[in-house]
Amino acid sequence: MSHEVEIGRGKRGRRAYTLDDIALVPARRTRDPEDVNVGWQIDAYHVDIPLMAAPMDSVMSPETAIAFGRLGGIGVLDLDGLWTRYEDPTPILDQIAHLGEEESIATLQRVYSEPIKPSLITERLKQLREAGVVVAGKLSPQRVQQHWRAVVDAGVDLFIIRGSTVSAEHVSSRREPLNLKRFIYELDVPVIVGGVCTDTAALHLMRTGAAGVLVGFGGGAAHSTRQSLGVHAPMATAIADVAAARRDYMDESGGRYVHVIADGGIGRSGD
Repeated sequence: MSHEVEIGRGKRGRRAYTLDDIALVPARRTRDPEDVNVGWQIDAYHVDIPLMAAPMDSVMSPETAIAFGRLGGIGVLDLDGLWTRYEDPTPILDQIAHLGEEESIATLQRVYSEPIKPSLITERLKQLREAGVVVAGKLSPQRVQQHWRAVVDAGVDLFIIRGSTVSAEHVSSRREPLNLKRFIYELDVPVIVGGVCTDTAALHLMRTGAAGVLVGFGGGAAHSTRQSLGVHAPMATAIADVAAARRDYMDESGGRYVHVIADGGIGRSGD
């Protein structure tokens, strides 16, 4: 049942819920925690914890991604971040951490103007592979066509295409947009793509052949999509809608399963 509310004259919206708005209610049957397996199989890769760490420079370094992988999750490295622009961005990250808000904007614009170096993409992913963890790397949609070859040649296991919002039918008068369906079809690597928040947008992404769909827009303490663009989706409703789209897609495709991955809005294990 859809709960619509009136926003204003001639405008109606659907009531939606965040993860804090809902809770789990125990059923009549319980299970011993020792019998519960939360392992996650995505394509050919199995991990002990169904958790991917966000591909953000403020969260993931190569060392952090390796440590996260050894703990049983998947650490995703931001391949258009500082770690592929500078040999050692640690001093830059330390500087940014101590800047005020006004200073940080100008500094971020300056440091991210440094070009991405394909050799550093290769080096960072090689570092993850030699550590024996799942090698996952992210590019934003506008940089995929320029750098995807370096990512694939470096031996990435999971290719993540992550943007503030991603659709299967991007329109641009300035450049040839990425054809997701053709790109994924021709790539011999599982692709996870997002973010989306509606069942329609998610269904279109699933039809491109994506192995997983990111739900949400990467909301977090350092994320400004809602403040700067006004783009936001309450996560509980978004996850439920995309999961429903997956059920429809499974019927449509004859049983092909696509992973639904919440991206943002999760800060505690109870979420």
